[in-house]
Amino acid sequence: MAFTKVCSRQDVPEGTALRIDVKPEAIAIFNICGEYFVTQDRCTHGDFSLADGYIEDGVVECSLHWGKFCVRSGKVKAPPVCESLRIYPVQVDGDDVFVDLDAGHSE
Repeated sequence: MAFTKVCSRQDVPEGTALRIDVKPEAIAIFNICGEYFVTQDRCTHGDFSLADGYIEDGVVECSLHWGKFCVRSGKVKAPPVCESLRIYPVQVDGDDVFVDLDAGHSE
């Protein structure tokens, strides 16, 4: 696993998300009660940033069509989406957040 620093913990306040543009796809970093989770940023139903979505209880709601995903597992929680998100391994070291960008997978 090759972890890459993508941001600082302060860049993602609790209960929010941050979009990071990386190759081959943008990612969304979520801070849920001080725990960090990383998914692909683009909704699987439409071309819309999930980092701009509504976050509650570890679920992000896409603002475009209101589909919902679990940020921990990437699994679909509400239609119209039917395809899970890719999730990425994340590590926090001090104030830095690292992601293994090569290890993204869908559940």
